[in-house]
Amino acid sequence: MSAESEVRRRIQERVRITFAAFMEIALYWPRGGYYTSREPIGAHGDYYTSPAVHPAFGALLAVQLYQMWQLLDRPAPFTILEPGAGSGLLCRDISSYAKKLPGDFAASLHYVCLDRRIAGPIESGLAKTSRVLADGVPFRGLQGCVLSNEYLDAFPVHQVVMTTDGLKEVYIGLEDGKLVELTGEPSDPRLAARFEGLGITLAQGQTAEVNLTLDRCYQDIAAAMDRGFVLSIDYGRTAQDLYDPERRFRGTLVTYQQHIQTDSPLTRIGSQDITAQVDFTSAAQAGEDARLDTLGLVTQREFLSNLNLDYWLQYLRDTSLLPRQMQANRAGILDLVRPEGLGDFKILAQGKNVGKPELWGLNQSTEATELVKSLPVPTLTDRHISLPDGRSSGSEVEFEAFWPLTDSETSEGPDGMPSR
Repeated sequence: MSAESEVRRRIQERVRITFAAFMEIALYWPRGGYYTSREPIGAHGDYYTSPAVHPAFGALLAVQLYQMWQLLDRPAPFTILEPGAGSGLLCRDISSYAKKLPGDFAASLHYVCLDRRIAGPIESGLAKTSRVLADGVPFRGLQGCVLSNEYLDAFPVHQVVMTTDGLKEVYIGLEDGKLVELTGEPSDPRLAARFEGLGITLAQGQTAEVNLTLDRCYQDIAAAMDRGFVLSIDYGRTAQDLYDPERRFRGTLVTYQQHIQTDSPLTRIGSQDITAQVDFTSAAQAGEDARLDTLGLVTQREFLSNLNLDYWLQYLRDTSLLPRQMQANRAGILDLVRPEGLGDFKILAQGKNVGKPELWGLNQSTEATELVKSLPVPTLTDRHISLPDGRSSGSEVEFEAFWPLTDSETSEGPDGMPSR
């Protein structure tokens, strides 16, 4: 039974289903769900992510993890748990670059790739790595870091709309054999409670998305950890910005297929990505409710800049790379920090039983700056995307104008997430 057939079967059985239930089937149905039947990331997929753009992303995360390892008094094992690890590319980049960092950091690492239904082993050649298939976080007593990249946005979301009769929920039903959107009373009181807790009232006619699984997600993460950190990287906004009726009156739900934004969720079921921006205010609150301390929220651009990415960009000019290789590497690094793209992604840092340390990625530090200067710059491999091969070479000039980061450039630009 295909994903669409299962959607229709449930509607016939129940008259209608929530959009969250529809999205769950479309993305994760075992026989034909989007994430269970394809590798969506890469030049031949539907979108690309930061790890695929350049190994500098994983390398600088390794530098940040190195500081976390030191803050935890250098435990062995130091466990990195990555939910939604997919192909394991970020695992490979972090594990490989960890070998270049001082001390016994690399020897202390144990990297766990956690996924719901993605089969296949991690690539050979990586020591102390493992693949776990599970719904949830089936671990206890971990010391280390739970690291996710574009994981929260893949959770099914409820859709709501404000009407003259109050808050209503969007359901999926059938009319004349066609899938259609319907509205009705909210299926869960937590939907209205989410906006009340945020102090937000939607405008008349405004549509919005709500992720009700955040609480369970962070409860599972907190329960798995004895002591350590959580880094959640994704596209999204604070609640006041996310639910701004002037800028996001119709919400943020989008669909993608073959790098094209299609915005038609009731078609191509199981063959296209469905995603919505993350409410980082609610994510931080969910963590705090689970006894995780919020350490900071910054853009990916700020985070990588604080870890001295600009030094690596400058260093490329002094290497023996061929002109084409130079262009590809510079384009990849610049894409990681591009405004209105990957650079505007957010990184939420949380901790459990670690106090309130100043993480290198959240605040510039001399120690991080000098460490990165002593390390080799990572360069593209055949596992990464060469952006000049997939888009016009003139785009690199456009990105160059925004580097390096200055205080005047920290405000967010208009919507536009070309990576997704």
